[in-house]
Amino acid sequence: MAILVQNIPVPLGEDPATACQKALRRLGLRPAQLAESHLAKVSLDARRRDRVRYVCSAELALHDPALEERLAAREQGVRLVRETPPAFAPAGAPLAHRPVVVGLGPAGMFCTLALAGQGYRPLVLERGAPVERRVAAVERFWRTGELDPACNVQFGEGGAGTFSDGKLTTRIGDERCGWVLRQLAAFGAPEEILHRAKPHIGTDRLRQVVRKVRGEILRLGGEIRFDTRLEEIEIVGGRVVSCTAGGEKIPCSRLVLAVGHSARDTFALLFDKGLPVAPKPFSVGVRVEHLQGDIDRGLYGDLAGDPHLPVGEYQLSRRVDGQGVYTFCMCPGGTVVPAASEEGGVVVNGMSEYARSGPNANSALVAGVDSRDFGQDPRAGIAFQRQLERAAFALGGGGYRAPCQSADAFLAGRPGANFGRVAPSYALGVAPADFSRLFPPRVYGMLQLGLRDFGRKLPGFDAADTLLTGVETRTSSPVRVLRGEDLCSPAAFGLYPCGEGAGYAGGIVSAAVDGVRVAQAIMGSGSPAR
Repeated sequence: MAILVQNIPVPLGEDPATACQKALRRLGLRPAQLAESHLAKVSLDARRRDRVRYVCSAELALHDPALEERLAAREQGVRLVRETPPAFAPAGAPLAHRPVVVGLGPAGMFCTLALAGQGYRPLVLERGAPVERRVAAVERFWRTGELDPACNVQFGEGGAGTFSDGKLTTRIGDERCGWVLRQLAAFGAPEEILHRAKPHIGTDRLRQVVRKVRGEILRLGGEIRFDTRLEEIEIVGGRVVSCTAGGEKIPCSRLVLAVGHSARDTFALLFDKGLPVAPKPFSVGVRVEHLQGDIDRGLYGDLAGDPHLPVGEYQLSRRVDGQGVYTFCMCPGGTVVPAASEEGGVVVNGMSEYARSGPNANSALVAGVDSRDFGQDPRAGIAFQRQLERAAFALGGGGYRAPCQSADAFLAGRPGANFGRVAPSYALGVAPADFSRLFPPRVYGMLQLGLRDFGRKLPGFDAADTLLTGVETRTSSPVRVLRGEDLCSPAAFGLYPCGEGAGYAGGIVSAAVDGVRVAQAIMGSGSPAR
């Protein structure tokens, strides 16, 4: 047990770790009363530019638990904290076969890690390559335009998040979040992810973390088959009995589908088998790219460039008549990257390395879409995505070049791009375009509204030479693969839809948490196979 002391101001330029000493002084405690302490959270308060500061929380463990309780009861901004790691408790008769996990993104990886740690010896089927070969395949695509549909930004070890900023911010309030973050730190992620308000790993460091997690899974008795795509699921009497992958029929009674949001062939397999799948809202739009210096000045004013300040980042949103437009996956000092997984379609995403030191900033500028835009059939959302991606390929002129429009032209409703201070970072080249030819009128109008509104909120966001590069379609899964309270498909006991692809997560941490949740459900349904 410990106490959390909140709202501790630390001046800019002072080490946030001093919050622990400040917490002691605030409570009138002596160092001898302290068993241990650590920084629990750090966030930057830049609302007043004449008083930019850190606001911190410190966790203090005292030698006297009764004193902790008294302080929590009487002191404002102090509460008791009890760490409750997730319970892993294998129960019941042994399973007939080891669990099979399809996909090695965050959901599949953490599901597998939890199962392996309890002796289940899970088998992982991953259509893509291990991260070393995957990086080579992605870089080859970015250099030459030669796409590998099985191994790309969307598919392969680590999932789509491996080629991103490695953002770990989540809005879910789940005790498993802390466990996931501690595991990531143990496997080499920066320790600061445990207390930063907006933690991130960076794609360069995340690749190393992924490799170490793989090594631990193998050490614990798990098996990983790369370059192995799920081809069939056999269901008999409402229960999963086997799956087929790489031409091999594999007996299994527990099958985890952690396939990610772009596994369209797997979704087609579920449709064909009549498993319950519903359409789900998602968002589409563009990558908006600015000079990072413009964003820093818009956020910090005259303090921009102060070495004590973190690189500027933002999150902006607006709702009008029930429709939303917002920024998503902001990558400070990053690049816009080619992220296609199907031939003949252009998809963009954003990526930053840990240092976030590039000249440009980018984020997704997207508008929400739902069944009103593409229909009630769960296949329709996928078709809508694919239509936009193929249209973007055509607008770009082929070769996976991306259509691009500058903010001044986009807002004025005229085609073309004003290539000024902002050099497009998209590796395969861009072509000046007219996004009114790509997006439905409602989506196009919402993107215009968002760009104008966010420019008023953050000076520089809508600078004339800000670039919009399209098309961003893979913000989240277009379907939800339904599951019951036991986390199984209602039509197939032992089939566990999991993570972002199944519609139950929205980022690295929430996907990993869902993987842990599914692992616990499997443990509760049977002990490891003998």
